[in-house]
Amino acid sequence: MKLLPIALIYSRLLIGGALLALSCLGVAHFAAWAVDLLALGVLTDVFDGIIARHLGISTEKLRRLDSAVDQAFWALVLVATYVARPTFFAQHAAQLWTLLGLEGLTYAASFLKFRKEVATHSWGAKVWVLVSFAALVQVLSTGESGLLFDACFGLGVLSRLEIVAIVLLLRRWTNDVPTCYHALQLRQHKPIRRHRLFNG
Repeated sequence: MKLLPIALIYSRLLIGGALLALSCLGVAHFAAWAVDLLALGVLTDVFDGIIARHLGISTEKLRRLDSAVDQAFWALVLVATYVARPTFFAQHAAQLWTLLGLEGLTYAASFLKFRKEVATHSWGAKVWVLVSFAALVQVLSTGESGLLFDACFGLGVLSRLEIVAIVLLLRRWTNDVPTCYHALQLRQHKPIRRHRLFNG
């Protein structure tokens, strides 16, 4: 049972790889396959942490692994979506490069300050994942995304900037920091309350 969270984490690599393979092969009904695989990947991301916290094994090592696999999974999803819907990427290149640059900035800030990857798992980032999922479903299904992508872009910018602020506020590397407010409390050596389901 204690291996379940690790299995769920690594399963995202298989899911992302399968999504990319199907995209490159141009299989029939790709959009339906892609939405199902994407939903499965997001569900594993939600439940690996919840189960780990329930079992009392939500360690720093596990949370760092979760963050690293998340990055690989979403990179695979991004490439698969690009292969399937290149026109969408061409039309939104500036916004997508901005998001990628800000994502890189969060990691650069964490590595420069703590020599560790970022693993804040902030609430803003979790909301962004859900909105990104909805936008990707629309893009994969129709090749277009209007308001959903605009919301995804806006939340992506705000959540990435918040993560950078969290990293800068922390005196020492810490995983699962919900918001800047919580980072400020930790900076002042105050205990913070974490939601059992979302930030153990």
